[in-house]
Amino acid sequence: MSMERKTLRKESYGFLKALQETPSPSGFEQPVQRIVRKRMKPFAGSIETDVHGNVIVGLNPKGSPRVMLAGHCDQIGLMVNYIDDNGFIFVLAIGGLDPSVLPGSRVVVHSKHGPIDAVIGRKPVHVLKPEERGAKIELRELWVDIGAKNKKETEQVVAIGDPITFRLEMVHLGNDLVTSPAFDNKCGTFVVMEALRLCSIKRIRCALFAVSTVQEEVGLRGARTSCYGVDPQVGIAVDVTHATDYPDIDKRVNGDIKIGGGPTISTGANINPPLEALLVKTAKTRKIPIQMEAAPGGTGTDANAIQLSRSGVATALVSIPNRYMHTPVEVVSLGDLEAAAKLIAETVASIDRQTKFIPQ
Repeated sequence: MSMERKTLRKESYGFLKALQETPSPSGFEQPVQRIVRKRMKPFAGSIETDVHGNVIVGLNPKGSPRVMLAGHCDQIGLMVNYIDDNGFIFVLAIGGLDPSVLPGSRVVVHSKHGPIDAVIGRKPVHVLKPEERGAKIELRELWVDIGAKNKKETEQVVAIGDPITFRLEMVHLGNDLVTSPAFDNKCGTFVVMEALRLCSIKRIRCALFAVSTVQEEVGLRGARTSCYGVDPQVGIAVDVTHATDYPDIDKRVNGDIKIGGGPTISTGANINPPLEALLVKTAKTRKIPIQMEAAPGGTGTDANAIQLSRSGVATALVSIPNRYMHTPVEVVSLGDLEAAAKLIAETVASIDRQTKFIPQ
């Protein structure tokens, strides 16, 4: 039995694949940002890069109100911390990385000499002590092996501070599902840039700024600084959320969110009620599939930083259902990405000077 393979338009799929297969650990996002700038040049009124590395793509900058879309392009990773006498590399985590998914992984060290293929090693199960089997894995118990003979050989090509990522590759699964490291959250960057592309063929009345933000995984840092610089009245963040349509996840705690069921719209304290209502209305009018997601407090996304910028921003959060977050095999639906971009573009196109965002 074969499953139908659905995909995006050719140029959009190529952009997504390029994002996913280019390294961008937090603090080292420059290679991906070069891809964003090149892709968006035909559609933008302006493209700027700030001192932190956020890429800000503008459209109709004299319009009103000022609307900011944010999708962070940074990914979790590792950093070279120590090289032992045998040439093995010990690491620190960049962002919220689970050591239990690392053993046996293929990784790449991104050095000034170029990418270096490597593997993550650990004692095999055969030689573990009985009390070690099934125990929590600590990052210090793992090492990166580049195949060097000794410390000197490793130091010829690797330096302290070099970032490391999973081996980056996007693979098409059945139907419209794709798998790759770092859909959290390069797919958010993809969605906000696709939304601006769609808006570039419309006559929008607001000023639109799509931002590929940096350093979200280490504290929402790029969204905080770029939002202060853009100074929007309205902000929509795009991130991933946990799909809950696979075994052993408790929907009583994590909600009922299906991959391929459309993007989620969050509701709660981090979200501006009129903007949330506008997104929901747009989805209904345009027949765009959506799912609702409960977010009772501040979210762990760029939306949190945007909402609290300056004197406050009317903020919403649109999320892409994602299976196996922060592993080498994150899975998302291309249809969900396409629906999210369309939803945001149609919503932005409906915003003008008369649109009210003060909660009543």
